[in-house]
Amino acid sequence: METIKQAVKYGIVGVSNTLITAGIIWVMMKVAGFPDVVSNITGYVAGVLNSFIWNKQWTFKSSDSWVSSGIRFGVVFGICYLLQLGVLLLLNRHLAIDPYYNQLIAMAFYTVINFLMNKYFTFK
Repeated sequence: METIKQAVKYGIVGVSNTLITAGIIWVMMKVAGFPDVVSNITGYVAGVLNSFIWNKQWTFKSSDSWVSSGIRFGVVFGICYLLQLGVLLLLNRHLAIDPYYNQLIAMAFYTVINFLMNKYFTFK
């Protein structure tokens, strides 16, 4: 039951990350006139920081130090990102469907793997 509650909280945090990331990118590009790459990087950094803070304190209620759990979080993010990129490339090579749908499948894979790695490694 605890894992289900954590998964729901993780999903809520994920939605907030998406809104924060997209909102910052939009404001930076459309209101402030920043280039797309600068806006993208800034938005993603804000989303990842939001994810780390809320998942540490609310989703998994970790008492580990901020530094050690932050390092683990960064490592997990990198691993999960590379794994989902590999899945995406495999799907694009072997599935004859619109590549956008492969993006969605790879994102779902990332979400599950990232949740499990954060639960059992980052915020154990």
